[in-house]
Amino acid sequence: MATNKNINRIKVVLAEKSLTNKWLAEKLGKDQATVSKWCTNNAQPTLEMLLKIASVLQVDVRELLRPTEDDATYIRVPKDLTKSNF
Repeated sequence: MATNKNINRIKVVLAEKSLTNKWLAEKLGKDQATVSKWCTNNAQPTLEMLLKIASVLQVDVRELLRPTEDDATYIRVPKDLTKSNF
């Protein structure tokens, strides 16, 4: 299970886009200290806020989240295979 220190990638995405916490805080109408806590993973944004962050940064919301160990082992079975009689 992921710890609080491994949940989001907001800081990484901001760095990749050469943007700052202050810029994101202004765009979201949030206090810079709040955004800083998200970036350091000391606090987490709500799902609604995470969607807003993704929109402001113009990224898929999944880019803001670290994959879990379960994600690495998840395999999607095509629908046509689920109908087969094995």
